[in-house]
Amino acid sequence: METQILLISADHGHLLEYSLPAALAQPGAEVTVIDNASSDATPAVAAKHGARHMRLENRVSWAAANNVAIEATSGDAVLLLNADCFLEPGFLEAAGRGLDDPGVASVAPRLLRTNGPHPAGRLDSIDCAGMVVDRRRKNRLGGFGSPALAYDTPCEVFGADGAAALYRRSALDDCRLQGQVLDEGMESWASDVDLAWRARRLGWRSVYEPAALAYHVRSYSPSTRKRMPERERRIQFRNRYLMMVKNDTAAVVRDLLPIAAWEVASFGWAVVRERHLLGAYGEAARRLPDALRARSQLRRRLRGRPPPTIPFGLEAIR
Repeated sequence: METQILLISADHGHLLEYSLPAALAQPGAEVTVIDNASSDATPAVAAKHGARHMRLENRVSWAAANNVAIEATSGDAVLLLNADCFLEPGFLEAAGRGLDDPGVASVAPRLLRTNGPHPAGRLDSIDCAGMVVDRRRKNRLGGFGSPALAYDTPCEVFGADGAAALYRRSALDDCRLQGQVLDEGMESWASDVDLAWRARRLGWRSVYEPAALAYHVRSYSPSTRKRMPERERRIQFRNRYLMMVKNDTAAVVRDLLPIAAWEVASFGWAVVRERHLLGAYGEAARRLPDALRARSQLRRRLRGRPPPTIPFGLEAIR
């Protein structure tokens, strides 16, 4: 299976210096550096290591940059990779085994936490063992903070985190809505979750492969959230509503109690502790027409397909 590694850098040349050689060392893959209008050494690092360099002249969102690269490249499989994620030897071989099942759209690797590209910065804990979407429709990093050797069993998960996610290209093509694989209206946070949910609706599955190992510098996590700019937190808060509008079904009535409880709690938190989050409600409302159009297109695509059960709360086996 021919694999294209799309390694995105937005002024992350100092990290690309380490993540690019690790990606190039994976057998059977072509590596493309997506230069998201960087003003640092990103082009020089790509040239130094002989990697294909795709430059975007204007800075766009993570989702938009990856969409451009997906359209411009080929290969049976696509690995979306952030510059702050460092693949271990054998990563791609292990992850690729997950796509042997033709019903699998994505493979989630075992991501471990690190403070930087050097071994001295590595932490003995899980960064992500597949993503989880619970009955409240809240997404989280599976296994975050657990011991590094936990979650060592291959299994099914809800989806793969976009920091390092291996996709079957035909599944990405199947999941395309309004001409986009990743929803550019969501900008960054949770656009990978939205894709995973949409793939589930279309009958695709995702698996977790712990032998596919990488280290990741997580910029937004439960332990770093307080340090994130207010705008980033507001986008993350807003995008949950957009995902629900686009992807949820009538089965949502089964989970109305946990959803309502979360809505009350999160609104109270916003009023008392993070008033900037209140703006997310208006932002979601302004994006509602686009979300409804995507929902309508997805419903048309689903005609004739058996309705799958969406595994809310599914988590990797510890």
